[in-house]
Amino acid sequence: MDRLIVELGERSYPIVIGSPDDFLPCLLEKLAGRRALIVTDENVDAAGHLEALEKSLAQAGYTDFQSFILPPGEEYKNLAAVEMIAGAAVNAGLDRKGIMLALSGGVVGDLTGFAAAIYMRGIEFIQLPTTLLAAVDSSVGGKTGADLSAGKNLVGAFHQPQLVAMNLQTLATLPEKEWRNGLAEVVKYGVIMDEEFFALLERESAALNRFDPDFYSQVILHCCSCKAQVVADDEQEKGRRAILNYGHTVGHAVEKLSNFTLPHGMAVAIGMAAAAHLAVKMQLCAPELESRQNDLLRKLALPVKLPANSDISGVINAMKSDKKNSAGAITMILPEAVGSVKIVRNVDEKLLAAALEDLL
Repeated sequence: MDRLIVELGERSYPIVIGSPDDFLPCLLEKLAGRRALIVTDENVDAAGHLEALEKSLAQAGYTDFQSFILPPGEEYKNLAAVEMIAGAAVNAGLDRKGIMLALSGGVVGDLTGFAAAIYMRGIEFIQLPTTLLAAVDSSVGGKTGADLSAGKNLVGAFHQPQLVAMNLQTLATLPEKEWRNGLAEVVKYGVIMDEEFFALLERESAALNRFDPDFYSQVILHCCSCKAQVVADDEQEKGRRAILNYGHTVGHAVEKLSNFTLPHGMAVAIGMAAAAHLAVKMQLCAPELESRQNDLLRKLALPVKLPANSDISGVINAMKSDKKNSAGAITMILPEAVGSVKIVRNVDEKLLAAALEDLL
């Protein structure tokens, strides 16, 4: 079992990585004397993970819970889903001492956290991520929310979980495309803040291309440690935390324009390629950085080009709904060197368009 703490004073919480036997005592401690609602999606339920959790809890003597199953996919990450979760909480009899558990990937985790933040003006919740992308990124840090038709995550709240518990056995059952979808977020941490970690990923790209639980446990732990440091410094993204959005400004735009048929991790990889290429054009970084980053992404079977026939003006317009923007001007996270990025405001749209054209 691996464990670390997200240091946020009285809102601090543990991240536990291992098997259910490792984190069940910690989970039961958080649930003691409280009624719970477990929220998951149809894919996680079909894989048997909901049944396994329910059985583990019941065998340990905890039965004061109900479960609620959402349809899977980003297209359901909306306010209607938040209302459904809140309604399920009412039906389950949750009061202000109740607690929600998000057993799924990033979509359900974000929705459940947001529902918990506003249900009865705020109750507690627990993240039980079942995907690599959720494990290394969305389950940690307290960002919760839903999408609007205008863009991703435009409504939400900062609401920290009480516990993040990652079952490596669950991650090992993912289809290859699902754990590969999380690898862009893994690479991101190396680019934005840890050159040694990036070099490790380069050396061990073959290991990343097969799911070795022991190796991935250390990768996940390191990514969570990186994110925990940033969140502890800037919980509500008033400054440094924005660096965690590297690759996401273009990524969210192309994801939205694909009607969410392009998976989030794949979109982030494209966004990272776009950010590095723009940084080279702006002479913020050496071309070697772009080459190293894109070579690693390709080795992990992640895209570094825009989808065919992308409309550049459409991508830029979609970028304008990004939450980092100010006064209508585009803000992006751009690399200066492997392990270092900067927040660049008022990005020149003509130069951005030229950089995106190169990625077609």
